[in-house]
Amino acid sequence: MKLISFNVNGVRAIVKKDFFKSVSTMQADVLCLQETKAQDEQVLESLSELKNYRIYCNSAEKKGYSGVAILSKKEPLSISRDIQIDVHDTEGRVLCAEYEDFYLVNVYVPNSGSELKRLTYRQKWDKDFLAYLKNLEKTKAVIVCGDFNVANTDIDLANPKSNYNKSAGYMQEEIDGMNNLLKSGFIDSFRYFHPEKIKYSWWSYRAGARERNVGWRIDYFLVSEFFKEKMENAEIYNEIYGSDHCPVALSIKN
Repeated sequence: MKLISFNVNGVRAIVKKDFFKSVSTMQADVLCLQETKAQDEQVLESLSELKNYRIYCNSAEKKGYSGVAILSKKEPLSISRDIQIDVHDTEGRVLCAEYEDFYLVNVYVPNSGSELKRLTYRQKWDKDFLAYLKNLEKTKAVIVCGDFNVANTDIDLANPKSNYNKSAGYMQEEIDGMNNLLKSGFIDSFRYFHPEKIKYSWWSYRAGARERNVGWRIDYFLVSEFFKEKMENAEIYNEIYGSDHCPVALSIKN
């Protein structure tokens, strides 16, 4: 079973590029999208060409902002939206699909912002989101994927020294949030298979960053500790364009 996560930076924009060709190439059984920047009906309309997927959405109350979607060839047992905490549940950031052996959680984690105005809120989010995941894990294994808006260690971004404790995505508070996920038993699938590999999943649009590969790895698949034997491989598809992010993948045994 092949799972793909892709921050598309606007679903209505990316479908005008090579998105459908990329979907065909990747051959995902489940495709999780973040930052759809559209209301549910707009997401469904934009993706209507994908006849072999069931499409589920969670959009923000604010139009043109945030939003996540799950495209699944197999019908999930259930779908749930948000984490049932009012302060977090207006921005369309979480969508959970339940399958026989696991929950698949698609997340678009809040960005702390260029001036770090949401850093305090981000810390609350990280704490509450971890509690949400651990509660799910009481029932069955959890796979959580998406744009976590944090690079975990120096190897995960091109310029760690100049960004550490200065830039959103590499503040110690954000790193602590990711480390808390890992300490609680979740496994970073890409690092599990590629402990020292330098590969990024996001690049600024400025100054030809992608061409120069001045990037960040901020898109992840994390899996419950007791599910790690099911993992077969994890990859990052740098060759797929259309967004400022590229897709990340996890293959698991059925």
